[in-house]
Amino acid sequence: MDTSNSAASANKATLQTPKYPNQVTGMYILARALRMVGITNMYGLVGIPVTDFAYIAQEQGIRFAGFHHEQNAGMAAATHGYLTKTPGVLLTVSSLGFLNGLTATANATVNCYPMIQISGSSEREPIDLGQGTYEGLDQLSIAKPLVKAAYRVNKPEDIPTAVVRAYRAAISGRPGGVYLDITTPCLGAIMNMADAEKLFYKPVDLVPAMVPSEESVKRAVELISSAKKPVFLIGKGAAYAQVENKVKQLVESTGIPFYPMSMAKGLMPDNHPLSAISCRSTIMQQADVVVLIGARLNWLLSRGHGKWNSDTKFVQLDIDPQEIDINRPIAAPVIGDLDSSLTAILSQLGNHKTSMDPAWVTQLQAETKVKKAKLDERLQQNASTQPMNHWTALSAIKPVLESNPDVILVNEGANTLDDTRDAVNMSQPRHRIDCATWAIMGMGMGSCIGAAMATGKSVVAVEGDSAFGFSGMEFSTICRFKLPVTVVIFNNGGIYNGIGVNMSNDGDPAPTTLDVNARFDKIGDAFGAQTYYVTNPADLKNALSEAIASKKPCLIDVQLAADSGKESGHIGYLNPASLQNITV
Repeated sequence: MDTSNSAASANKATLQTPKYPNQVTGMYILARALRMVGITNMYGLVGIPVTDFAYIAQEQGIRFAGFHHEQNAGMAAATHGYLTKTPGVLLTVSSLGFLNGLTATANATVNCYPMIQISGSSEREPIDLGQGTYEGLDQLSIAKPLVKAAYRVNKPEDIPTAVVRAYRAAISGRPGGVYLDITTPCLGAIMNMADAEKLFYKPVDLVPAMVPSEESVKRAVELISSAKKPVFLIGKGAAYAQVENKVKQLVESTGIPFYPMSMAKGLMPDNHPLSAISCRSTIMQQADVVVLIGARLNWLLSRGHGKWNSDTKFVQLDIDPQEIDINRPIAAPVIGDLDSSLTAILSQLGNHKTSMDPAWVTQLQAETKVKKAKLDERLQQNASTQPMNHWTALSAIKPVLESNPDVILVNEGANTLDDTRDAVNMSQPRHRIDCATWAIMGMGMGSCIGAAMATGKSVVAVEGDSAFGFSGMEFSTICRFKLPVTVVIFNNGGIYNGIGVNMSNDGDPAPTTLDVNARFDKIGDAFGAQTYYVTNPADLKNALSEAIASKKPCLIDVQLAADSGKESGHIGYLNPASLQNITV
């Protein structure tokens, strides 16, 4: 007799038998409502008043990942949403726990990741009267300006409706973060089971297609067809929409080159013959028609100004009409979901002959060849540098990651982010996750956990030592859930580098100085992970290969020179001038 299975069955039966079989609480109704819309994962940190709810959610079949900090749990939920097109769910306590999580929910909204933050909140009356209740904070009012939608639930009867509304808001139109404020009285309210069962329903057509107008498609196709130097500029919105097959058809049927934004890398292989990934400045200066596919003309593209040619005309495929004309006039806006818009454009393009100058592709390919040779030379020249710098480490990491294309790469830092993005070619969609639109630090470990749990795939994080510090304690969460995640930490002893000079000479470290002698591998040892401390590229290459193959939690501490790296990577121009001699 299999006693372990019998024991598990008995335990399950015990959990599913309520103390009062004919009554349920708001917590039970909330868990059931989440399951009715298909939620199977939840990320968060429990405490008053949501601890029991997390247990009930587990009993209802929702996998709960408990974190050390709500912001990191929120980053996991956001990454889950980006990779699955379904809302990632974050659970927090009230007050500061809510605020910690809200940073991630706001970031999800800016990045168009579908996410729902559920926070318990104290009873309303003493909050509204300012009477000093436990963790008394008007959470709904704080959340509203920072998220796509926000709702408060005061009665258990309203929970299923609120969950469906939150789900629809998170994934419809332009995706984003949604806040659900569930009061303590609502969570603890008791209903008869029979009455509660009548509340549940499966929503219909949660993400209806938004088909663009025929006129807009015709205008876009005519502009694309008439272009002499056109480019498809692909953003992470296209990766989220999972339209890679249509993008491939569009690129290869027209022969028009493409440029991917950072998280769109891999939607088309970086080394594709029509990839113009190395030709950003040339595109800005010379392209006459640029087709924005799930990309925005925000600061990452100089808001359409700077090096951009003032005569360049833009076609923009976007689901939100308010995104049109925000920085540059859009000659041909196509408003609709990307799948419908691309389908419509492809159906009409076949009736048009393109006017592209054949020398345009040849020019970009020649430039790409030169840039690739320079990158290869840089990697080769630094391949044996001791102590290692970023390029030395990347010369070892690049071939390992590119030979494991189904591994999801999480990447954050300053130089670590910029140099890894430039060095490592991607060939699979949605396999690169980084700090995205706001360029924030601290998404690393949360995104690793969300990616691993949402997809079941192996994950490698390439982190700067400062970036890792924002969420490093969550490596214990990776170990606790035995996730196939390898964390690679580039330690150069500082923010940007470890050679900053304290201008007061008072003996304190400089503002950008951390600890170049820190042994991050010891953190992994503490939680039972396989760990490596490497000081040369050969050992790094072997360690990374072994770690990926193990499909277990692993941590690789990569020792770099303290002077490896420069301030702000590629975006130092955003700093104001100090007029003083500062060593950073």
